[in-house]
Amino acid sequence: MVEAVARQDQSAVQTLGRDSVESATPSIYDGIRQGNIEVRIARTGTEIEAAQRLRYQIFYGEMNARPTAEMATVGRDFDRFVLDHSTGLPEGEVIGTYRMLRRSQADQHGGFYTATEFDISPLTAVPGEIMELGRACVDERFRNRPTMQLLWRGIASYVQFHDIKIMFGCASLPGTDPQALARPLSYLHYNHLAPEQIRARALPHLFVKTDLMASADVDAEAAVADLDARATIAALPPLIKGYLRLGGMIGEGAVIDHEFQTTDVCIIVVTDLMVGKYFNHFIRTP
Repeated sequence: MVEAVARQDQSAVQTLGRDSVESATPSIYDGIRQGNIEVRIARTGTEIEAAQRLRYQIFYGEMNARPTAEMATVGRDFDRFVLDHSTGLPEGEVIGTYRMLRRSQADQHGGFYTATEFDISPLTAVPGEIMELGRACVDERFRNRPTMQLLWRGIASYVQFHDIKIMFGCASLPGTDPQALARPLSYLHYNHLAPEQIRARALPHLFVKTDLMASADVDAEAAVADLDARATIAALPPLIKGYLRLGGMIGEGAVIDHEFQTTDVCIIVVTDLMVGKYFNHFIRTP
Protein backbone atom coordinates (compact mmCIF):
# COMPACT_ATOMS: atom_id res chain seq x y z
CA MET A 1 0.00 0.00 0.00
CA VAL A 2 1.24 3.54 -0.65
CA GLU A 3 0.15 7.00 0.28
CA ALA A 4 0.30 10.02 -1.93
CA VAL A 5 0.41 12.73 0.64
CA ALA A 6 2.64 14.73 2.82
CA ARG A 7 3.11 11.46 4.61
CA GLN A 8 2.25 7.78 4.50
CA ASP A 9 1.36 4.51 6.24
CA GLN A 10 3.69 1.74 7.44
CA SER A 11 2.23 -0.88 5.16
CA ALA A 12 2.26 1.59 2.32
CA VAL A 13 5.96 2.23 2.68
CA GLN A 14 6.85 -1.40 3.04
CA THR A 15 4.65 -2.44 0.18
CA LEU A 16 5.13 0.30 -2.37
CA GLY A 17 7.96 2.44 -1.30
CA ARG A 18 10.87 0.08 -1.64
CA ASP A 19 11.04 -0.43 -5.38
CA SER A 20 14.28 0.80 -6.90
CA VAL A 21 13.44 3.39 -9.53
CA GLU A 22 15.33 5.31 -12.14
CA SER A 23 13.45 7.37 -14.67
CA ALA A 24 14.14 10.06 -17.21
CA THR A 25 11.05 11.91 -15.99
CA PRO A 26 10.52 13.15 -12.44
CA SER A 27 9.69 10.18 -10.23
CA ILE A 28 7.46 9.94 -7.21
CA TYR A 29 10.05 7.61 -5.71
CA ASP A 30 12.70 10.34 -5.81
CA GLY A 31 10.26 13.15 -5.10
CA ILE A 32 8.57 15.64 -7.41
CA ARG A 33 8.75 19.22 -6.25
CA GLN A 34 6.90 22.35 -7.25
CA GLY A 35 7.71 25.48 -5.29
CA ASN A 36 7.62 24.63 -1.58
CA ILE A 37 5.65 21.42 -2.02
CA GLU A 38 7.04 17.96 -2.73
CA VAL A 39 5.14 14.76 -3.45
CA ARG A 40 6.73 11.37 -2.94
CA ILE A 41 6.29 7.91 -1.48
CA ALA A 42 6.52 7.79 2.30
CA ARG A 43 9.96 6.62 3.40
CA THR A 44 9.81 6.18 7.15
CA GLY A 45 7.45 4.99 9.85
CA THR A 46 7.38 8.55 11.20
CA GLU A 47 6.10 9.86 7.87
CA ILE A 48 3.46 7.16 7.77
CA GLU A 49 2.23 8.04 11.25
CA ALA A 50 2.07 11.72 10.26
CA ALA A 51 -0.11 10.80 7.27
CA GLN A 52 -2.36 8.74 9.51
CA ARG A 53 -2.70 11.65 11.97
CA LEU A 54 -3.64 13.99 9.12
CA ARG A 55 -6.26 11.54 7.89
CA TYR A 56 -7.65 11.21 11.40
CA GLN A 57 -7.83 15.00 11.78
CA ILE A 58 -9.76 15.40 8.52
CA PHE A 59 -11.96 12.29 8.41
CA TYR A 60 -12.81 12.00 12.09
CA GLY A 61 -12.43 15.64 13.10
CA GLU A 62 -13.72 17.74 10.23
CA MET A 63 -15.98 15.13 8.63
CA ASN A 64 -17.29 13.50 11.82
CA ALA A 65 -16.54 9.93 10.81
CA ARG A 66 -16.75 7.39 13.61
CA PRO A 67 -13.33 6.08 14.71
CA THR A 68 -12.68 2.76 16.39
CA ALA A 69 -11.65 2.93 20.02
CA GLU A 70 -8.06 2.16 19.02
CA MET A 71 -8.01 4.95 16.44
CA ALA A 72 -9.46 7.44 18.92
CA THR A 73 -6.85 6.49 21.52
CA VAL A 74 -3.87 7.12 19.23
CA GLY A 75 -5.47 9.83 17.06
CA ARG A 76 -4.53 8.12 13.79
CA ASP A 77 -6.42 6.65 10.83
CA PHE A 78 -4.67 3.37 10.23
CA ASP A 79 -2.44 4.61 5.15
CA ARG A 80 2.30 8.66 -0.61
CA PHE A 81 3.23 12.17 0.21
CA VAL A 82 3.19 15.96 -0.11
CA LEU A 83 5.94 17.55 1.93
CA ASP A 84 5.90 21.24 2.72
CA HIS A 85 9.20 23.11 2.87
CA SER A 86 7.77 26.58 3.51
CA THR A 87 9.57 28.85 5.94
CA GLY A 88 8.14 28.54 9.43
CA LEU A 89 6.76 25.03 8.97
CA PRO A 90 8.37 21.89 10.40
CA GLU A 91 10.72 20.18 7.94
CA GLY A 92 8.77 17.66 5.93
CA GLU A 93 5.36 18.42 7.47
CA VAL A 94 2.72 16.18 5.93
CA ILE A 95 -0.01 18.29 4.35
CA GLY A 96 -1.74 15.78 2.07
CA THR A 97 -2.03 12.08 1.38
CA TYR A 98 -3.24 9.52 -1.13
CA ARG A 99 -3.18 5.80 -0.48
CA MET A 100 -2.28 3.57 -3.43
CA LEU A 101 -2.48 -0.21 -3.59
CA ARG A 102 -1.45 -2.26 -6.61
CA ARG A 103 -2.75 -5.73 -7.39
CA SER A 104 0.67 -7.26 -6.73
CA GLN A 105 0.57 -5.90 -3.15
CA ALA A 106 -3.11 -6.48 -2.54
CA ASP A 107 -2.65 -10.18 -3.28
CA GLN A 108 -0.21 -10.32 -0.37
CA HIS A 109 -1.98 -8.00 2.07
CA GLY A 110 -5.62 -8.99 2.36
CA GLY A 111 -7.00 -7.71 -0.93
CA PHE A 112 -8.49 -4.33 -1.87
CA TYR A 113 -10.54 -2.14 0.46
CA THR A 114 -13.04 -1.50 -2.36
CA ALA A 115 -13.89 -5.21 -2.37
CA THR A 116 -15.51 -4.80 1.07
CA GLU A 117 -18.22 -2.69 -0.62
CA PHE A 118 -18.22 -3.67 -4.29
CA ASP A 119 -17.84 -6.77 -6.42
CA ILE A 120 -14.68 -5.77 -8.31
CA SER A 121 -14.22 -9.06 -10.17
CA PRO A 122 -14.68 -7.29 -13.57
CA LEU A 123 -11.70 -5.10 -12.62
CA THR A 124 -9.49 -7.86 -11.26
CA ALA A 125 -10.17 -9.82 -14.45
CA VAL A 126 -8.40 -7.11 -16.49
CA PRO A 127 -4.91 -8.34 -17.51
CA GLY A 128 -1.94 -6.39 -16.24
CA GLU A 129 -1.50 -4.10 -13.24
CA ILE A 130 -4.46 -2.39 -11.62
CA MET A 131 -4.37 0.01 -8.68
CA GLU A 132 -6.74 1.15 -5.95
CA LEU A 133 -6.75 4.79 -4.85
CA GLY A 134 -8.15 5.86 -1.51
CA ARG A 135 -7.96 7.96 1.64
CA ALA A 136 -7.33 11.18 -0.28
CA CYS A 137 -7.13 14.24 1.94
CA VAL A 138 -5.29 17.57 2.15
CA ASP A 139 -4.74 19.89 5.11
CA GLU A 140 -7.25 22.74 5.01
CA ARG A 141 -4.44 25.31 4.62
CA PHE A 142 -3.33 23.71 1.36
CA ARG A 143 -6.62 22.76 -0.29
CA ASN A 144 -5.95 24.39 -3.60
CA ARG A 145 -5.48 23.49 -7.23
CA PRO A 146 -1.63 23.45 -7.19
CA THR A 147 -1.50 20.94 -4.32
CA MET A 148 -4.01 18.59 -5.94
CA GLN A 149 -2.26 18.91 -9.30
CA LEU A 150 1.03 17.95 -7.69
CA LEU A 151 -0.55 14.94 -6.01
CA TRP A 152 -1.94 13.85 -9.36
CA ARG A 153 1.42 14.45 -10.98
CA GLY A 154 2.87 12.02 -8.48
CA ILE A 155 0.13 9.48 -9.21
CA ALA A 156 0.73 9.89 -12.97
CA SER A 157 4.44 9.17 -12.40
CA TYR A 158 3.54 6.04 -10.47
CA VAL A 159 1.02 4.93 -13.11
CA GLN A 160 3.62 5.37 -15.84
CA PHE A 161 6.37 3.52 -14.00
CA HIS A 162 4.20 0.52 -13.09
CA ASP A 163 2.16 0.50 -16.33
CA ILE A 164 -1.15 0.69 -14.46
CA LYS A 165 -4.08 -0.23 -16.71
CA ILE A 166 -6.98 0.72 -14.43
CA MET A 167 -7.33 2.84 -11.30
CA PHE A 168 -10.34 2.48 -9.05
CA GLY A 169 -11.59 3.13 -5.56
CA CYS A 170 -14.48 4.26 -3.39
CA ALA A 171 -15.48 7.90 -3.79
CA SER A 172 -17.86 9.45 -1.31
CA LEU A 173 -20.81 11.82 -1.33
CA PRO A 174 -21.59 13.32 2.08
CA GLY A 175 -24.58 11.89 3.91
CA THR A 176 -26.31 8.54 4.29
CA ASP A 177 -29.76 9.33 2.84
CA PRO A 178 -29.84 8.20 -0.81
CA GLN A 179 -33.05 10.11 -1.47
CA ALA A 180 -31.31 13.34 -0.49
CA LEU A 181 -28.63 12.46 -3.04
CA ALA A 182 -31.07 11.32 -5.74
CA ARG A 183 -30.08 13.96 -8.30
CA PRO A 184 -26.27 13.54 -8.19
CA LEU A 185 -26.52 9.75 -7.95
CA SER A 186 -28.93 9.62 -10.88
CA TYR A 187 -26.77 12.00 -12.89
CA LEU A 188 -23.73 9.77 -12.33
CA HIS A 189 -25.75 6.66 -13.21
CA TYR A 190 -27.12 7.96 -16.48
CA ASN A 191 -24.03 9.85 -17.64
CA HIS A 192 -20.99 8.06 -16.26
CA LEU A 193 -21.85 4.37 -15.83
CA ALA A 194 -18.88 2.16 -16.74
CA PRO A 195 -19.25 -0.32 -19.61
CA GLU A 196 -20.41 -3.72 -18.46
CA GLN A 197 -17.08 -5.47 -18.97
CA ILE A 198 -15.42 -3.32 -16.28
CA ARG A 199 -18.49 -2.40 -14.24
CA ALA A 200 -18.00 -3.10 -10.55
CA ARG A 201 -21.24 -3.60 -8.63
CA ALA A 202 -22.23 -2.88 -5.05
CA LEU A 203 -22.34 -6.08 -3.01
CA PRO A 204 -25.90 -7.50 -2.86
CA HIS A 205 -26.38 -6.95 0.89
CA LEU A 206 -25.13 -3.34 0.61
CA PHE A 207 -26.63 -2.40 -2.76
CA VAL A 208 -28.34 1.01 -3.03
CA LYS A 209 -29.93 2.06 -6.33
CA THR A 210 -28.38 5.05 -8.06
CA ASP A 211 -31.08 5.47 -10.74
CA LEU A 212 -33.35 7.09 -8.18
CA MET A 213 -34.82 9.55 -10.67
CA ALA A 214 -36.12 8.81 -14.16
CA SER A 215 -33.61 9.63 -16.86
CA ALA A 216 -36.04 12.13 -18.37
CA ASP A 217 -36.05 14.01 -15.06
CA VAL A 218 -32.29 14.31 -14.97
CA ASP A 219 -31.34 17.21 -17.18
CA ALA A 220 -27.86 16.10 -18.23
CA GLU A 221 -26.84 19.47 -19.60
CA ALA A 222 -27.97 21.26 -16.48
CA ALA A 223 -26.19 18.71 -14.34
CA VAL A 224 -22.98 19.20 -16.28
CA ALA A 225 -23.30 22.94 -15.90
CA ASP A 226 -23.93 22.45 -12.20
CA LEU A 227 -20.74 20.46 -11.68
CA ASP A 228 -18.95 23.64 -10.73
CA ALA A 229 -21.97 25.55 -9.49
CA ARG A 230 -22.70 26.33 -5.88
CA ALA A 231 -25.95 24.32 -5.87
CA THR A 232 -24.21 21.00 -6.39
CA ILE A 233 -20.86 21.48 -4.66
CA ALA A 234 -22.05 19.45 -1.68
CA ALA A 235 -23.67 16.81 -3.87
CA LEU A 236 -20.70 16.29 -6.18
CA PRO A 237 -17.54 16.79 -4.14
CA PRO A 238 -14.43 18.21 -5.83
CA LEU A 239 -12.71 14.82 -5.77
CA ILE A 240 -15.50 13.15 -7.74
CA LYS A 241 -15.54 16.04 -10.21
CA GLY A 242 -11.79 15.60 -10.61
CA TYR A 243 -12.21 11.92 -11.43
CA LEU A 244 -14.89 12.75 -13.98
CA ARG A 245 -12.55 15.22 -15.67
CA LEU A 246 -10.02 12.42 -15.92
CA GLY A 247 -12.61 10.35 -17.76
CA GLY A 248 -13.71 8.48 -14.66
CA MET A 249 -16.78 6.26 -14.63
CA ILE A 250 -18.79 4.66 -11.84
CA GLY A 251 -19.84 1.14 -11.05
CA GLU A 252 -23.42 0.02 -10.54
CA GLY A 253 -25.10 0.86 -7.28
CA ALA A 254 -23.91 2.74 -4.22
CA VAL A 255 -23.07 1.74 -0.64
CA ILE A 256 -23.86 3.51 2.63
CA ASP A 257 -20.71 3.85 4.76
CA HIS A 258 -21.94 4.39 8.30
CA GLU A 259 -18.43 4.77 9.74
CA PHE A 260 -17.64 7.73 7.48
CA GLN A 261 -21.25 8.96 7.23
CA THR A 262 -21.11 8.90 3.43
CA THR A 263 -22.66 7.29 0.38
CA ASP A 264 -19.97 5.62 -1.72
CA VAL A 265 -19.74 4.95 -5.44
CA CYS A 266 -17.02 2.94 -7.15
CA ILE A 267 -14.90 5.19 -9.38
CA ILE A 268 -13.11 3.55 -12.33
CA VAL A 269 -10.45 5.27 -14.48
CA VAL A 270 -9.01 3.53 -17.54
CA THR A 271 -5.53 5.02 -17.82
CA ASP A 272 -5.31 4.69 -21.62
CA LEU A 273 -8.29 7.04 -21.81
CA MET A 274 -6.82 9.34 -19.18
CA VAL A 275 -3.55 9.63 -21.10
CA GLY A 276 -5.17 11.37 -24.03
CA LYS A 277 -6.42 14.30 -21.99
CA TYR A 278 -4.44 14.62 -18.80
CA PHE A 279 -1.58 12.19 -18.39
CA ASN A 280 0.99 14.19 -20.36
CA HIS A 281 -0.16 17.32 -18.55
CA PHE A 282 0.52 15.78 -15.15
CA ILE A 283 3.72 13.91 -16.01
CA ARG A 284 5.56 16.77 -17.67
CA THR A 285 8.24 18.75 -15.89
CA PRO A 286 7.06 22.29 -15.17
